[in-house]
Amino acid sequence: MGATLSASDLRKGVKLEIDGEPYLIVDFEFSKPGKGQALYRCRLRNMITGVQFDRTYRSGDKFLEADLEEQEMEYLYREGNRYHFMNTSSYEQVELTEEAVGDAKNFLTENLHVDMLFFKGSPIGISLPNFVELRVIKSDPGIKGDTASGATKPATLETGYEIQVPLFIEEGDVLKLDTRTGTYVERVKTSN
Repeated sequence: MGATLSASDLRKGVKLEIDGEPYLIVDFEFSKPGKGQALYRCRLRNMITGVQFDRTYRSGDKFLEADLEEQEMEYLYREGNRYHFMNTSSYEQVELTEEAVGDAKNFLTENLHVDMLFFKGSPIGISLPNFVELRVIKSDPGIKGDTASGATKPATLETGYEIQVPLFIEEGDVLKLDTRTGTYVERVKTSN
């Protein structure tokens, strides 16, 4: 069972248990009207279903911290809409649905190490490393002479994910991506 939290502990990223399900605070706003109690406006996301809603709490409200456990896993493969992972220490395999994996599927490559989140012993989702490297499999050639700063073009990565990249990026380049924003960071030098 998780620890008890008070309203003053609420922040973006805190995980709560409400009605037996885990919720993540995805947005948070504190306000203190001239008179009366402080208000904590939270945008909550159900960590299993992905449903989001807003809720306002008052100072003095108590919450249960979600009973979550993280385990390091290695992504193995995808079969239909099931994603298979292996615990790197026990070699136990776990599968997640495409809904549970969510947008992380855009960055999953074989042998990528991720943190899998378990709620009361059941897997509910994964956390990616902040940065991953993916190869460009399709990108139109840049237009010669078009060097305006900030110009971009679409590129398709090995996972099928499409992003906007600078014009100098070519097919076969390996890119460093920020998984939190899903955006291009830099081109990675490779030995081949």
